[in-house]
Amino acid sequence: MSKRHLYLLAFSIIAIAMAAMYYKWTVLKFPLQPDAQVQVWTVQAHVEYQPRKGANTVTLQLPGVAPGWTVLEERFVARNYSKLEESGADGREVQWAIRRALGEQDLYYRATVVRADDHQAATLDFDPVIPEPAVLEEPYSTAAQTLLDQVRDRSSNTITFARELLRRLGENTPGEEVGLLAERYGSDDVARSNFIVQLLASRNIPARVVYGIPLSGEERAPETRMQTWLIVHDGLGWTTLDPRTAAEGAPADLFLWSASGKPLLAIDGEPPAALMFTVSRNLADAMATAERRLEVQDANLVRYSLLSLPLQAQETYRILLMVPIGAFIMLLLRNLVGVKTYGTFMPVLIALAFRETSLLAGVVLFAFVVFAGLLVRFYLERLRLLLVPRLTAILILVVLLMAAVSVLSNRLGIEVGLSVALFPMVIMAMTIERMSVAWDERGAGTALREGVGTLIVAALAYVVMSWPPLEHLVFVYPETLLVLFAFSLLLGRYSGYRLNELLRFRALAREPDPIVPPPAASDATDTAAPESRA
Repeated sequence: MSKRHLYLLAFSIIAIAMAAMYYKWTVLKFPLQPDAQVQVWTVQAHVEYQPRKGANTVTLQLPGVAPGWTVLEERFVARNYSKLEESGADGREVQWAIRRALGEQDLYYRATVVRADDHQAATLDFDPVIPEPAVLEEPYSTAAQTLLDQVRDRSSNTITFARELLRRLGENTPGEEVGLLAERYGSDDVARSNFIVQLLASRNIPARVVYGIPLSGEERAPETRMQTWLIVHDGLGWTTLDPRTAAEGAPADLFLWSASGKPLLAIDGEPPAALMFTVSRNLADAMATAERRLEVQDANLVRYSLLSLPLQAQETYRILLMVPIGAFIMLLLRNLVGVKTYGTFMPVLIALAFRETSLLAGVVLFAFVVFAGLLVRFYLERLRLLLVPRLTAILILVVLLMAAVSVLSNRLGIEVGLSVALFPMVIMAMTIERMSVAWDERGAGTALREGVGTLIVAALAYVVMSWPPLEHLVFVYPETLLVLFAFSLLLGRYSGYRLNELLRFRALAREPDPIVPPPAASDATDTAAPESRA
């Protein structure tokens, strides 16, 4: 396989992994830091009413499609009431019912919302239905037709017609027609908005009253007033208009509560009632918020990911996903630096044990067990045992040594000694065997250097593998391992000098190259003469 093919494969893998990570960061809003936080808002609706005798039914409109926002969690508090949620094409509502109620009643609905990404923002997709026009008696009918004719002359399309109508109705010094119609709809914001919808319906313009709450940046706002807005259909889509200022478009902080066109609160018998809203802002864990957002919008993205595993399995994979990180560090230190160790991935397994024992205590325990095992191994050498029986005997003695260290530490009150059982027993037995063989074949210096190199690599791998930001990054973005895979492919073709070799042969680099003088002319002549004579 050519190098070009290898490079193309490696960079393709890197590009795919980086694209997936960028998508999860920008679109799915997965945090890069483990302690990242995001702003969430808690919106609460409080219904207070005096019940009538007998059964009572309370209907409250609920948030449905909210462009720019995502509802993460909903809670209902209504003691002794039955609860029935209904969803339709126009919106959602909850119906509380009780057979008998005494005294003032309090019902609560609470929603936790977070800003949605532009790619995830919902859009209004209601069917453009023209409501029933207003039935006006004289002189209100003539005033309305005159006003609509004047507005038509000063507009060019449906949206400009609606905005001009809102502007005329909101003038500080209204004309005669507007002043007369104001007596008809009064000063109530909801009644005024509904009357505007009826006026637009008389000219076959689909419009609807919607309710929204501005979510400010204050940590806890006082009682918030629900505001009405208008959505007008121009044949292509819905456009939001402010009935107070005739401005086009919804503010960025507007949370659309209901677009069903129904009253927010309806109680059988229409007893004295009040509907109050409060808004509070706080900080929440970014990872939990992103996970909950995905569950609400597209549950499959969570079901087929590591986030769907039980918490115990997630903790296991948080550790397992760090093993390739340690292996990559091992690759760098062996192939680029030239550090010699016992075994290829044995330092990584030792580093995993260091995660439970801490670094210093782990090094001391490891060195003690290996030292004691070497003494036993040198004694077994005199018995001239075969390889497999000898390894089995060493493994048995390693287990006994670890048990003895744990018992002794427990009696002395040294808790860290109990964690020696977390070391990989088979790997330690193989380390003792390889170290003793190296001691016999290449001397004590080489054996000790490789043992120290093993501990150095294990310590460095432990430091990197136990770094919380990296552990979070690899677990949330497992595509990171594909990047390491691509770099491993690239380093697999490297056959140049290692760092320790450059340091070892640096003296040769300082010496100038020997200069060989060219042969003299007389010598060339003497050499050619015998050839000519021959």
